[in-house]
Amino acid sequence: MHRWPVRVYYEDTDLAGIVYYANYLRFIERARTEWIREVGIDQTRLKEVEGAVFAVRRVEADYLSPARFDDALTVTTAPLRLTPARIELDQQVLRSDRVLFAARVTLACLGPDMRPRRLPAGLAAALSELMRN
Repeated sequence: MHRWPVRVYYEDTDLAGIVYYANYLRFIERARTEWIREVGIDQTRLKEVEGAVFAVRRVEADYLSPARFDDALTVTTAPLRLTPARIELDQQVLRSDRVLFAARVTLACLGPDMRPRRLPAGLAAALSELMRN
């Protein structure tokens, strides 16, 4: 499981002083990018060489408890399922051990024509190995 720290800034909050709901999506997007980088995938190279990019196809989100200005949070990312053209992830935003936000995210692999395509073989192999461990 990948862990990525994030601090809540004033700009992340709404009039009530809690994290604006859409900003949780920004937090988990950044954590996914760092997870992909840690797995060893260079997304710029993936696009240039393989012609492949990722797009969010689906997000199921549960807002469980609010985060507030200056909170130190952790975003976790764990792969759940891999298909030939999709990656399904479990992501959570936590303050200490308390889950504030939980999401199941489905990423689709797209080709240069923005149509679904199979994950490049090397990427699929790396992700499969990661899921076995």
